[in-house]
Amino acid sequence: MLERIHRSLDQEIEEIQRLVDGRDPLTGQPFGDDVAAIFDVFLSRNVPENDEYLIAFLNGELYKSSPIALPENLQENDAFLTSIAQLESPHHNRNLDTSGNIIYSAHPIQPPGNNRGVFIVAYSRKNLQSEIDQAVLVATWVIGIVFLIALVLAWGVIGRVVSPLKLLTETARSIHDLDHTPKHSIPVKGPDEISELTITFNKMLDRLHASFASQREFINDASHEFQTPITVIRGHLEVLGQSLGQHDDTLDLLKDELNRMSRLVDDLLLLARAERPDFLNLELVDVHRLTEELFAKAKALAARNWQLTSKASIRIVGDRYRIIQAVMNLLQNAAEHTDEMGMITLSSKRVPTGVCFTVCDTGTGISPEHQERVMQRFSRVETTRSKSKGAGLGLSIVKAIAEAHGGHVALSSKLGQGCQFNIIFPLDPPYEAKTP
Repeated sequence: MLERIHRSLDQEIEEIQRLVDGRDPLTGQPFGDDVAAIFDVFLSRNVPENDEYLIAFLNGELYKSSPIALPENLQENDAFLTSIAQLESPHHNRNLDTSGNIIYSAHPIQPPGNNRGVFIVAYSRKNLQSEIDQAVLVATWVIGIVFLIALVLAWGVIGRVVSPLKLLTETARSIHDLDHTPKHSIPVKGPDEISELTITFNKMLDRLHASFASQREFINDASHEFQTPITVIRGHLEVLGQSLGQHDDTLDLLKDELNRMSRLVDDLLLLARAERPDFLNLELVDVHRLTEELFAKAKALAARNWQLTSKASIRIVGDRYRIIQAVMNLLQNAAEHTDEMGMITLSSKRVPTGVCFTVCDTGTGISPEHQERVMQRFSRVETTRSKSKGAGLGLSIVKAIAEAHGGHVALSSKLGQGCQFNIIFPLDPPYEAKTP
């Protein structure tokens, strides 16, 4: 309310100032020192709002006011009117007294010459405050009545709502270990809202069962992958003890298996950390420069026909190291499945959702039935990935890094015609990634 009053006062002062700087509409000439003409034109054109008063002083005497009748507070303050009539500097949005019922702004008009004027716009808050108090009282009564009606209606609804909720609560309490107990399904009963809640709860149980099943499958697969190099190492250690002549070759084989197991452990740790909020170390990344750096690294991977087709001139917020890791995994994957005469292209471009890095090769390709699971953990399609020495985690890491940034990976491929991987990063990662 007070802010609205201040805006109204300031508007009136601005209008009188524009009139002072303008021309007399009757003569078309500047007003000069004819302050009375300024006041006459202004008061004839402006009708004050309710509880608003426009007052004009000319040479220390009250000249005109609109409306003619002034509020009691102003009539009782002759000393104030006398002092304000001699004003030489502007006053903005001041209180007449400590009660704050009268707020005024005053603007002196001092053109060249002998005439001097002071324009005052005042606002009385007394009536407005009374209206507000009355409105608050009525609103309080209305809110109280509505609250009582709502309480009665709620009491009537509670009876038929509580019964299905009790069943939902008892069934939820009976679920102790989703990993080992049979799948539970809560009967759908009660009103529409309760039924919808029950259906949602059952879907949550389905997702939890699927999550535990996926976790068990991952642990089993990981255990199998760990056991294979360990078994190889153990067997060759036995051979080492019996065949001293093959000592060097056996040690080299053992080192190779240990390195493979070390890479597998690193990949598993990366995938385990990918869902943590501190997985990314964010910074401003120059995509144009990063694309050139990736292409230089790619050419060192293998002797292939490498091509750089486009570079996006844009900066994004992301983890530079993780982006390099994801794109290099795609480039390594392309090199492994493309022969020496094959071509591999790298590009980056601006897309509506962010920046897209594209790795396209002319290699063996992936059949449609294998494309859905090729980025799953430990997924290895032997017909198209026979050259790969990894454990089937490379594309899973690419997917995890993209999703941690709020992006995604898309695959387009035909068997025997190569693959195209598009990894898209948004301009800014999701809020969770920004604030670990």
